[in-house]
Amino acid sequence: MAEFLPLACAWQHELYKPQASALADTLGLPCVEVHEYADVPYKYLLLFTENGLAIQPCGTKASGPIWVDFVGGAVGHRRQFGGGQGQMIAKACGVGKGLRPRIADVTAGLGRDAFVLASLGCHVEMVERSIVIFSLLKDGMQRAKQHADLQSIIERMHVQHAQALDWLTAAAGRPEEQRPEVVYLDPMFPHRDKTALVKKEMLVFRDLVGADDDADLLLEAALGAAECRVVVKRPRKAPYLMNRSPSYQLDGKSSRFDIYALKKLS
Repeated sequence: MAEFLPLACAWQHELYKPQASALADTLGLPCVEVHEYADVPYKYLLLFTENGLAIQPCGTKASGPIWVDFVGGAVGHRRQFGGGQGQMIAKACGVGKGLRPRIADVTAGLGRDAFVLASLGCHVEMVERSIVIFSLLKDGMQRAKQHADLQSIIERMHVQHAQALDWLTAAAGRPEEQRPEVVYLDPMFPHRDKTALVKKEMLVFRDLVGADDDADLLLEAALGAAECRVVVKRPRKAPYLMNRSPSYQLDGKSSRFDIYALKKLS
């Protein structure tokens, strides 16, 4: 079977060709016009569509596109019907009456957790190491800004392309009032059970980004950068990072939050 090239920028309508060409130049990728995904000589496409920039898997059994959507879908539903500070992530990060900590989400991914925290009034610095995922985040935020009821939320979200370890090391050297009060980590967990059904997004992320093999180092760096606490999201039965027990934890059905308390939030 022929090897598939990994990635190209693409468009389906001439209207999106300039955007696709510009991103291809920035990322150093080929740029192609595509209408069918089965016979494309690429494993994934960074595809410009009327719905925004998406990662589109290719092949005869290709799944649907993946994009950052802060307006509809699960994120929109969560904001409208379950976006209060009673959520576990809000409790874990210390969001409460009169408390809206400065948060750094250094494993930003598709930005869903950062959006929830920003919707509760927190300013969130997002760090994403993959230039592909970073491009999706920027596109999703730009589209969300076009909705008046989301503008104030997006204004509290700031994303940059950087390695989390480098960013945390630099943040540790900031004056105290400029350091994040909370550092949030959600590293990809290396599932070893090959029969487990892993979400489509996780499969794509692992393919394009790789596993977070430096997760233990991230915790160590986060503890040096955070002013008040580090919050780590983990699968419910996963081991602690660095084998270090947290100050306390919050348990859900499939995941948990390990909280490493350094100083009281105020």
